[in-house]
Amino acid sequence: MCTTFLYLTGGSLVGDVSSIAYDAVKIAVEHVLGKIREGKKLSTEDVLVLYLGTIVSDLKEIRADIARLDHRIDETNKRIDDVVKSLSARIDETNKRIDDLAKRIDAVQTTLLEIQKLLLELVRHFGSAKPASQL
Repeated sequence: MCTTFLYLTGGSLVGDVSSIAYDAVKIAVEHVLGKIREGKKLSTEDVLVLYLGTIVSDLKEIRADIARLDHRIDETNKRIDDVVKSLSARIDETNKRIDDLAKRIDAVQTTLLEIQKLLLELVRHFGSAKPASQL
């Protein structure tokens, strides 16, 4: 009950209890292995202890694999974050260049409109002027 409470509340003793349980299983397995070396008959409990020992060993390996995978996932996430930052910076730079080009296009358009107005004025001016032959 106490270990369940500590686990549910995020207590630090959970790891200690797990370590103690692992040590207890390890000692029990060593005791059963001693019986096997001596050639003694194993009880059902002894067989279960050996089986439990293999399960605990497998669990320990699985936990180590999970820890390695978590580390690899964290490293991959860091690389993804770096790529996102790099791409965002490049996109921002491209957007800035597009904005600069849009301003230049607007300036060219304004210049063309001014030239068009000047041409219209010239046409009006020279169109309204009387040719020298009519004078």
